[in-house]
Parts: sequence; structure tokens; C-alpha cells
Amino acid sequence: MSGGRKGGSSRKVRDKWKAKEWYKVLAPRMFNEIEIGDTPSANPDNLIGRTVEVTVQDLTGDFSKMHIKLKFKVNEVDGHDAKTVFTGHDLTVDYVRRLTRRKKTKTDHVVDVTTKDGFEMRIKIMSIAEKRIQSSQEEAMRRIMGETVKAMGSEMTMADLVKAIISGDLARNVAKACRVVIPIKRVEIRKSEVRARGGEEPESIIEEPKRESEADDEETEEEAVEETVEEAEEQSAEESEDEEDEESE
Repeated sequence: MSGGRKGGSSRKVRDKWKAKEWYKVLAPRMFNEIEIGDTPSANPDNLIGRTVEVTVQDLTGDFSKMHIKLKFKVNEVDGHDAKTVFTGHDLTVDYVRRLTRRKKTKTDHVVDVTTKDGFEMRIKIMSIAEKRIQSSQEEAMRRIMGETVKAMGSEMTMADLVKAIISGDLARNVAKACRVVIPIKRVEIRKSEVRARGGEEPESIIEEPKRESEADDEETEEEAVEETVEEAEEQSAEESEDEEDEESE
């Protein structure tokens, strides 16, 4: 009897998996709608709200960005494509741990920003100082961090702000502004979160790979330039030899 029950339950599991279909999970337009995974579901409506995490390295191949995790959420299903929206980013635990070793002062600050295109984002900043700092200096740094990030964020679109976070430009500008208080070893945008969406979907921030024909054209142009340079050098060398011969005569 018990064997029959086990056989029946295993068949139910197999039948449940047979009823499911696989869907491709696509990054949003901001990341060129790159395929970032696949997921099974018996009902496409059940995919709405599912979350996916990938590193910047997974999307761009940039090894130096492997510590930045991007977060996406499925918001639409079109056929077998599960489309997502960007919901924020985070740094890996190991990366943060390496930065915050002993005898260093870590200052955290949270800033709410509204971008030029109406997106509301919460940005968490982390600064690392080589030595212990006074509480008054820490408060001054938090104030400068908040003012700098709000000013930059209000002049940027959502796509520009995310690009500045990933590239490190936002962190570098914050570190530069904090130097009036104390030299900072490092500033990181530790986490971001999209709290309210604006109007249109943000534009792409990743350069599309060049088509083979374009790459071939560029190579042809480079070869032509190299040949022209070589010909000019040869001609110059011949002219120099002729001048030397005339002088000797």
C-alpha cells in the first residue's frame, strides 16, 4: 500500500512539471533587453513580481564590476518572454567586508532623490576613512553627501543616474565634495532602490556590440591608414637618400 502511495505522489510531481513551460527572463531596455535567465511556470500570470539578480559582469563582461548586483522584477509577460524593470542594486557582502577592515571609520548615509524624469530613488552611501573621525566631522560629511547626491540626481534622468552609480562617477563626485571636511579613502554607493517609477522606460545605458560588417569596415579603414603611413615613411626615406646622393655628387 505504501509503495502505491509513493508511486502516485511521484507521478503527480512529474505531471506538475510537465504542465509548466519555460520563459526567458529579459533585462529592461536600460540594459538592452539582454536575456538574463529562464524560469518555469504553469501560468504566465504567476511570473509577475518574480525577482532576478545578476551582476554587471554578467551583462557587460566587465570583470571589474563583478561586485555590483543589479536587481530586476518581472512586470510583463509577452509570449514566452518575461520582461522586467530595474528595481535597484547592491554590493556583494564580500566586497563590503574587504573595504571595512579594522581601524577604519565607515560612515553610512541614506538619501532620497527624485530624478529629472520623475523616478524616486533611495540611495545608500558608504564612506571609508583611514582613521577615526570626530562625530562633528561625520555629521558634516553626511550633510555634504546628501546635498551632492540630491543636486546631481535632480539634474539626471533615471538612466543617467544608474549609469553614474555603476561607473563610479557618482561616488567619485561625493568623495571629492567631502574633502573639505576630511580626506576620504573611498566612497561607494552601497545600495539603491527604486521607490516610485516615473514616466517612460529609461533609455539604454549599455553600448550595443558592433555588427561584423561595421567591425570589418573599421578594420579596413585602420589598415588603409597604416598603409598610407607606411607609404609616406618609405617616400620620405627615398627622398632623404636622393638628397644624400646629390650632396655626395
